[in-house]
Amino acid sequence: MKRKKTKKIKIGNTFLGGDEPILVQSMLDKPFEDIQGNIEQAQELESAGCRILRVAVPDLQAVKIVNILKRSVKIPIVADIHFGYNIAIESVYAGADKVRINPGNIEKNNLAKVANICMQKNIPIRIGINSGSVNKKFLEKYGDTADAMVANAIDTVNLFESLGFNQIVISLKSSNIFKTIEAYEKISNLCDYPLHIGITEAGTENYGIVKSCVGIGSLLTRGIGDTIRVSLSANHVKEIEVGYQILKSLGLMNCVEVISCPTCGRCTIDVKSLALKIENFTKNIRKKLKIAVMGCPVNGPGEARDADFAITGAHGIGLIFKNGEIIKKVPQNFLLEELKKLIFEL
Repeated sequence: MKRKKTKKIKIGNTFLGGDEPILVQSMLDKPFEDIQGNIEQAQELESAGCRILRVAVPDLQAVKIVNILKRSVKIPIVADIHFGYNIAIESVYAGADKVRINPGNIEKNNLAKVANICMQKNIPIRIGINSGSVNKKFLEKYGDTADAMVANAIDTVNLFESLGFNQIVISLKSSNIFKTIEAYEKISNLCDYPLHIGITEAGTENYGIVKSCVGIGSLLTRGIGDTIRVSLSANHVKEIEVGYQILKSLGLMNCVEVISCPTCGRCTIDVKSLALKIENFTKNIRKKLKIAVMGCPVNGPGEARDADFAITGAHGIGLIFKNGEIIKKVPQNFLLEELKKLIFEL
């Protein structure tokens, strides 16, 4: 799988696009008046691995939250703006590392004002298109389609470029997976700006996770995407966890991948417990490793050949494989302990 190489831009102390790792991000969901609640949630998300943090700034009074967050966490803060171009400008002055604007609800001449200030301050802008708020003139021309979203984005890109501004990130989100994929494929062919991808309003935790994994995963397999958000009506720490699981499943981050069989009547080893324990003790290892936990000799040897380490067992005896070769035979209840030793030695 080959990622499309996009323009590399700087957001605060972080780089996005180019050959940089795909960044997982989230958004605060506290009202701006709840200062302590916002600080605590921001710190919780940072600890969970959030690399870019967005906050809604609905009016000028709310701008103060930007500077408060800047002093509370180390990750870049993005001011999310709708309707009020002046709110975007004030957010830049307050220290925002990036602003997200929606060209569906801000007039063109006001978008130009935001771009000029961001150019002076060297602050990037995300052109954030949502299918539910596309500019009316593009809906009238193209209908409620991916083409309308793409046209709205490109129109804004052209405006910014005409002003000499090119520190741009683009997102084209819909709650419809197929429309989202089509929009991102088309915009990816039209420009080289980094893309923030996700399925907007994906839903509650269980359904939203499935929908986001399908949509985001489909785009990433096409090489599209520089930063992701899993949008859930749930605790936003879950968004970060699922985001990393998506990247992990596609081999897009340095981590340990644990594969395990679903078990059947042939299984005589506690695969479920072993796999969970291995996941837990390897979750903070930042090295690409594949570990297979297999329950019987049917698929075990084959999976072991494709893994750095593998374990399987039957009738009280456990086998440990390294690069497809059996290196140890131990009692089953010593499998985990012996595997840990080998991993930490490596």
